[in-house]
Amino acid sequence: MYTSKISGLGYYVPENVVTNDDLSKIMDTNDAWIQERTGIKERRHIKKGDGNSTSIMGVKAAKIALERANVTTDDIDFIIFATLSPDMYFPGGGVRVQDMMNMNTIPALDVRNQCSGFVYAISVADQFVKTGMYKNVLVIGSENHSGGLDMTTRGRGVSVIFGDGAGAAVVTRSEEKGSGILSTHLHSEGAHAKELSLEGPSTEHWVPEIIAENPQEDIPYYPYMNGQFVFKNAVVRFSEVINEGLQKNNLSAADIDMLIPHQANLRISQFVQKQFRLSDDQVYNNIQKYGNTTAASIPIALTEAWEAGKIKKGDLVVLAAFGSGFTWGSAIIRW
Repeated sequence: MYTSKISGLGYYVPENVVTNDDLSKIMDTNDAWIQERTGIKERRHIKKGDGNSTSIMGVKAAKIALERANVTTDDIDFIIFATLSPDMYFPGGGVRVQDMMNMNTIPALDVRNQCSGFVYAISVADQFVKTGMYKNVLVIGSENHSGGLDMTTRGRGVSVIFGDGAGAAVVTRSEEKGSGILSTHLHSEGAHAKELSLEGPSTEHWVPEIIAENPQEDIPYYPYMNGQFVFKNAVVRFSEVINEGLQKNNLSAADIDMLIPHQANLRISQFVQKQFRLSDDQVYNNIQKYGNTTAASIPIALTEAWEAGKIKKGDLVVLAAFGSGFTWGSAIIRW
């Protein structure tokens, strides 16, 4: 049995910055209202004509990750692409990355686990590498939310939260015992699926049906979120799955050098930080400037923390996410 490690990281965000004040010009909201509830000050949105898409941003992040891992596209054995916002209904983003990067006819897998997508994808990569099937797996989390949000007062409870961007990691085979990805832990609870969802267009709500049967004031093809219910579940599940990972490896909260939580809401991160009695230097948050980038949020934050020198060899790094599904998970990594 091999071990697996993250050998390269990269991220990309669009240049177009959208501030809270910008949003206040198109909907009934303001900077204080948004920051109080979410901690977000600004986010990045793809701008029409800037040449970006979910897959293209994923490629931009992937190229940086490959360079830092000191591997080429010929070295990659498998692509795992996590997103809720693929370029098209089908096929998914993984095969588009394979094409855009001129890779060999390697397999490509798409993961549709929304906010926990990157943790799920890392878990899949970890298993393929540890069993010896693949040596280098490219894992991407990328999202283009801005084109599918209700940018009016009606949708402000959701639309102010989300941003666009991509992050990528190369998961590589290693024979160094006691380091790399130590364990991953995944869960779901579908009973609450509709509390954070986008019901149409889908095979249950095709576009002609939506147009014919729904008044314009009740459009089901925008995301819906029961914010308070999601928050209450998130803080419980975050803590549970982090503790599960620590216990699996005979570790405690005192051993954590860096926690990278999914950037759903700064208040959730702060709540979890307080529960585990971690200092500001032990938790990395960047939701203030990027918003919630769903599957991209953890790899973007992980890359930034590493670039800033906040993660060093030997550090215990914990990734944790909770989101739509409900799904949640954690990864315990000895860097």
